[in-house]
Amino acid sequence: MNNVPWFWPGVLVSLLVGVMLAIPLGHAFRVRPLLAAVLLVSFGSILAATLTPLRDALESGAIGTGICDFSRVGPPPLEYLGYRNDVSLNIALFIPLGLGIGLVGNRRLTGILLLAAIALPFVIETIQLLAPVLARGCQSSDVIDNLIGLSIGLALGVCARLLMRLLKRSS
Repeated sequence: MNNVPWFWPGVLVSLLVGVMLAIPLGHAFRVRPLLAAVLLVSFGSILAATLTPLRDALESGAIGTGICDFSRVGPPPLEYLGYRNDVSLNIALFIPLGLGIGLVGNRRLTGILLLAAIALPFVIETIQLLAPVLARGCQSSDVIDNLIGLSIGLALGVCARLLMRLLKRSS
């Protein structure tokens, strides 16, 4: 994250917005305020990590290539997941969003949030392609990695919601 200087400030802003809007958004979506905050902070963190200028753009005026790299369109090799790199960070970035969506009990809201979350990596890569001033690179592999992270988080969230439901019934 050293190459993304606005990431931590963006996360801080996301936390503040999450705290301020958790109760009204929770009421609007009929979810617990903590879950609303998780969704907001997850979304804000994703935006901070992916749509803020890279250090090179800020320090030396570097710009993106304006092309999209389609060299990897499938899952990453497993050895890429064992250490911190672009692949593992791209996957980890979307796990909290998927987890939050998986915890939403309302099927209609879950469906809407899931469709938006699936579209999000495509929108991000398109913006990175069309906004070379960010010095970002459009990569099909990022979309795949983001969707893998979203799927992992979603599976964890659904399992946690089912487990909570079972525990509630048994008590």
